[in-house]
Amino acid sequence: MENRQTAGHVSALLTILIWGTTFISTKILLADFQPAEILFFRFIMGLLILMLVYPHRLKETTPGQEMIFAAAGLCGICMYYLLENIALTYTLASNVGVIISVAPFFTAIINHLFVKEEEKLRPEFFIGFAAAMAGIFLISFQGSKLELNPAGDLLALLAALVWACYSVLTKKISSYGYPTILTTRRVFFYGILFMIPALFLLDFKLELSRFADPVYLFNILYLGLGASALCFVTWNFAVKVLGAVKTSIYIYMVPVITVVTSVLILHEKITAWAGIGTVFTLAGLILSESRLLPKRGCM
Repeated sequence: MENRQTAGHVSALLTILIWGTTFISTKILLADFQPAEILFFRFIMGLLILMLVYPHRLKETTPGQEMIFAAAGLCGICMYYLLENIALTYTLASNVGVIISVAPFFTAIINHLFVKEEEKLRPEFFIGFAAAMAGIFLISFQGSKLELNPAGDLLALLAALVWACYSVLTKKISSYGYPTILTTRRVFFYGILFMIPALFLLDFKLELSRFADPVYLFNILYLGLGASALCFVTWNFAVKVLGAVKTSIYIYMVPVITVVTSVLILHEKITAWAGIGTVFTLAGLILSESRLLPKRGCM
């Protein structure tokens, strides 16, 4: 059991390490691709890879289970990324980064209200949440003035909410007992299906010739194979083992990974604000995780 818990934490950490670096690949691709195009190509690629890796069918599902798969695809694949990308066109990236990071809080609330086998929340969770948000705020704004944009900030908040819904739905899916790769693949299928109507409204162009550029090809492969095919499997596995709330707390680390990556790859200098914010965020993560540890004298 302990080894399985360790595997869950390692899976969550690996997922966040990759997701925290995807901004570089996305930024490179945005020079010649629309956000919706990047989204569609990466998840089509992810779906195809999962089919090749595990060429088995998901059999004997019930209509109720298919509805949950569809809801997960709508929330975690289609709506989350579309809301996040559209939010970035209205408001600052730093705003989006901070607001998206409230997803663990939404996950905890939804899980507490609607899931019977809920993970008990203790004061440490809320204190850790406050510390992590303070750290993320420092990392994102680094002493600069906060500029609010109601439309963009609301879209980012909705993105955080639908990701929380996806996390809770993933926990429900894990209870079905199907292989994680097969359930992830089914969620991808529904996500892409829901995405197709939006493509007609978002200036989508197929133009595969753009991938003749090795830089574009490498970065879409990183997003498709790593950030999509691999990471959604490892994230869903972590949710299955650790629970929706405990896993979602790792989202706090995304801004930290972004800062470290910027220093190592883009050779940006880390500021004092970012350093202090990193400490606060990691402290909040550790404190929030401790809320689920059993109290002394309890089984």
